Amino acid sequence: MRKIVFFLALVFLTTMCKNAKQETTETTEVTKIELKAAPEWSKNANIYEVNLRQYTPEGTIEAFKAHMPRLRAMGVDILWFMPIHPVGEVNRKGSMGSPYAVKDYKAVNPDYGTMEEFKTLVAEAHEMGFKVIIDWVANHSAFDSNWWTPENTGWYKLNENGEQIHPEGTDWTDVAWLDYENQNMRAAMIDALEYWVLEADIDGYRCDVAGMVPKDFWQNAISNLHEIKHVFMLAEADEPWLHEGGFHMSYGWGFHHVMNHVAQGKSHVAAIDTFLMEDSEKYQPEDYRMNFTTNHDENTWNGTIEERLGGLGDAMNVLAFTVQGMPLIYSGQEAGLNKRVSFFEKDTIDFTEISKETFYTTLLKLKHDNEAIWNGTYGAPATKITTSNREAIYAYERTKGENKVIVLLNLSDKEQSFNLLDYKGGTKMKDVFSDVEVDLGNKKSFTLGAGGYLVLAK
Repeated sequence: MRKIVFFLALVFLTTMCKNAKQETTETTEVTKIELKAAPEWSKNANIYEVNLRQYTPEGTIEAFKAHMPRLRAMGVDILWFMPIHPVGEVNRKGSMGSPYAVKDYKAVNPDYGTMEEFKTLVAEAHEMGFKVIIDWVANHSAFDSNWWTPENTGWYKLNENGEQIHPEGTDWTDVAWLDYENQNMRAAMIDALEYWVLEADIDGYRCDVAGMVPKDFWQNAISNLHEIKHVFMLAEADEPWLHEGGFHMSYGWGFHHVMNHVAQGKSHVAAIDTFLMEDSEKYQPEDYRMNFTTNHDENTWNGTIEERLGGLGDAMNVLAFTVQGMPLIYSGQEAGLNKRVSFFEKDTIDFTEISKETFYTTLLKLKHDNEAIWNGTYGAPATKITTSNREAIYAYERTKGENKVIVLLNLSDKEQSFNLLDYKGGTKMKDVFSDVEVDLGNKKSFTLGAGGYLVLAK
């Protein structure tokens, strides 16, 4: 458990540029910051990303609600909504713009519905057993944000002509870069973060490009949020310092890339071990890592699961759901989504057939029921199982008390036979997908089809 209590002296700075100057008041006020461990309810939780714009033909809050019973029955715990705010029009990309170009931090995009409809959704989600988090874009806003006023020019990074600029080193030309040297802007951002917890009773945030925002801001903001509610915070970044900033979970970008590289033959199966060992040295045991084979960025810009993982998609999802970390399901993943969903145009996801529902339901039930694969220190680390076929087979077990999960994966495009070598953990276990009993005290030889998997649980 990471619990940090310390003091920061906040000194308000003067923000200056050639054509704009905004005076701020110095203060020696001391703020107490207390960062909390992840909420206890998150110990065996999973997360589901809702691309609200593309989820239904209507693309509305009300239309999405019809899917909530199905998602809850599947075992989804956390609903993460991509930004629900109004989208800017200045420098807009495409006909609909990016949902990450926020025009008003305290409003709901009228294309999605109303604030009252969203509040009702959150209340109904809570009654069903969901937690709800929303996407938050703290690094930048739309160019025509309601924050861009003559009095607030110092809230933004400006060029020599006093004009807003987009974030340096990016092609995000539809958003204006906020200036975190300005304390008034920081205060407004914290106020907006608090607003959604107070008004809509959300349970936390997924914070976009969190690593581009200063750590001391996150420490102050997250501490303030915890004064209202013990929120859950997810950082869209793969940097350990964000956990010191108060985040409970960070993106497993590195692990995602390793899975892609192994599936594409660019890395050997052993690269998984190397990565997991290095990752465990960088992060603390209580730091949650989010595992995924796809999300809105990967799907749109880098390809579908099938494009990137080929016939290993299911095997890599089994890996992502059973190794250390919290698993993510993206909108449509349970329906076998096999198209790149447009980012700036309307492009409805097809839920006619939920072809992967049983697959994910089985994995989520295992996550809920078996303590060995719970999140952070609630679960157990993975121990490698040596096999006679190290080039193609990846095998491991996680054991905590009487709970055990063994995973055998064929990460090749051919059928593979193999033996477990020197395995001492022989016991009777159930294949979670077939419910067939396997006696590891007697059975040491296995055959798995191309991209095949076997998950045993006790």
